[in-house]
Amino acid sequence: MKVYVLDEMHPEGLNWLQERTELVRWDDPKRSVWYEEAVGVMVRTVKVPAVEMQQARQLKVISKLGVGVNNIDLNLAKSLGLTVCNTPGINKVAVAEMALTLVGSLARRVSQFDRLIRAGSVFNRNEYPGIELNGKTLGIVGMGNIGYEFARIMKAAFSCRILAFDPWADASKWSGLEHVRVTQLDAMWSNVDVLSLHVPYNAQNHHMVNADVLALMKPGALLINVSRGGLIDEAALYQFLKAGHLGGAALDVWQDKEPPASDHPLLTLPNVIATPHVAGSTDETLAKSSLAAAQQLWQVLQGGEPFHRVV
Repeated sequence: MKVYVLDEMHPEGLNWLQERTELVRWDDPKRSVWYEEAVGVMVRTVKVPAVEMQQARQLKVISKLGVGVNNIDLNLAKSLGLTVCNTPGINKVAVAEMALTLVGSLARRVSQFDRLIRAGSVFNRNEYPGIELNGKTLGIVGMGNIGYEFARIMKAAFSCRILAFDPWADASKWSGLEHVRVTQLDAMWSNVDVLSLHVPYNAQNHHMVNADVLALMKPGALLINVSRGGLIDEAALYQFLKAGHLGGAALDVWQDKEPPASDHPLLTLPNVIATPHVAGSTDETLAKSSLAAAQQLWQVLQGGEPFHRVV
């Protein structure tokens, strides 16, 4: 049976799967016609085209590394009788640590100073004061594994007050962490010093952070997004950052293209930190995710149930 790996992945899972299947990698010329013979597919970030899914007559399972599955047409997969599985929770430490790195860099203007020094600029460092994170209020939108881990770190490191929102999360998972769970997002926007997004992207939360929300946020507040780019109206964010209403934004994810084009308006602003969707890209996480995705795929091909089914 042939399994196709559609984009580059850590060898941990590939080596495991190669002992059990005929594996075709992303750099093989046959990858472009994977749908002709694949019974299983592993994918990380590339989009799985709907037309190719429809042509994949032998396909049984799509195994996705990571949590987000917006690169797969789930409704189509369901109609075709395909199993789609993902690997939630494995990347929680990596992504939470990246969020910590980004908020610290924003608060102390690390990337801004780095650019000034590299450019040979003459500046008065007293004109660029940072802010302390200790005791600040952190807003967490999305109380899943990553949201919890980031909140836990910020509470332990900086004694942050935590406001959290998620209408579906199990409250018991947060019982060991002091926090205030808000029932309406309107109760969060104007009360946080740092806002961090940890929800999947779907039609309902498209541009959940828009001009109206940004106007409600505290002057000088920091915005962190290590989730999905479509959650933020980037054009509105540009205007509020340029006007100085927000203290800064750190974006690991982008709406239309990752990484964004070099002429993206947000990249012209000194109070923006840009990274190319790498929050989960640590060697440890990539290895564990690759292995988990491979094992789930194999489980389905053997007639079993995946560890975490999406469809």
